[in-house]
Amino acid sequence: MGRETEGGAAWAGPGRRTVVWAGVGVGTAAAVGAGRDAEAATAQGGGSDGVKVIPVPQQAPVVEGVVRVDGVGLGYWDTGGKGEPVVLMHPASGSRESWPYQQPVLARAGYRVIGYSRRGYHGSETGDPAQGGTGAADLHQLVRTLGLGRFHIAGVAGGGGVALDYALLHPGRIRSLTIAGSSTGVAEPAYRALLDRLEHSGWDGLPEEFRELGPAYRAADPEGGARWREIHLRAVANRVRQEYELTPDWAALESLNLPVLLFWGDADLYSPPPVQRVLASHFRRARTVVADECGHNPQWERSDLFNSALLRFLRQNAR
Repeated sequence: MGRETEGGAAWAGPGRRTVVWAGVGVGTAAAVGAGRDAEAATAQGGGSDGVKVIPVPQQAPVVEGVVRVDGVGLGYWDTGGKGEPVVLMHPASGSRESWPYQQPVLARAGYRVIGYSRRGYHGSETGDPAQGGTGAADLHQLVRTLGLGRFHIAGVAGGGGVALDYALLHPGRIRSLTIAGSSTGVAEPAYRALLDRLEHSGWDGLPEEFRELGPAYRAADPEGGARWREIHLRAVANRVRQEYELTPDWAALESLNLPVLLFWGDADLYSPPPVQRVLASHFRRARTVVADECGHNPQWERSDLFNSALLRFLRQNAR
């Protein structure tokens, strides 16, 4: 059986998982016994004082540019520097604008931070929708153009699926993989059936912010919810559907020898924690974090928890 130390220094093979139930602030996060789930962690006294209203921090300076892929321009920003690169993959409801809470925090920690918009999302061109290519192929051209070498990748929701697709295709490029609230593109029949059971006949008629943002966040921070909606509406006017290059099964995930952080919100309507637990059981080197009172956009709703977990994970998996 594999193991994981609390410090994250030792990883070995498939097996036990450490699950963290995250309360407010890193000091209240409690590690519980390996192999136990988030509900068990609740009984251990994990809990929360509720969602905090977090002001958007002052942004770090960036260079903005366009990388052309098959004639289609992809807009990106880049904080630059000599630190280890971290590429941020936005959700299908967002764009390169979806990271104001992460960009300055990661840059201050010494990382080179890069965010870009996939085809058709705000800041990038659409091209021919009938020849949309794949998100992983576009990403590969971006990282080669920017000369990134090996890098960390973090994706939320739809961005998490592209991040996993890329990691399976180019594992030698990836230092660490973070996936938040994403069902990914795993094609196992039982897993897809689980996801189908989460759908509702009236789902598509619901407002996007209701589906994407947790109720605690919408109640606590209406101004933050309005900012999220503005970014969303700019992002999706011309978005292009891109297929994954791979349709992985469990064996593909189990072959991936990379450190993986799975960060989930407990109020995620698209992809609740049971989906996270299924995925975690098939990664060889997975750490899981569940944030309470959090929906489908943890990088936005619970940036206090997301940032501290991500920074710790990146430091544990440095060069």
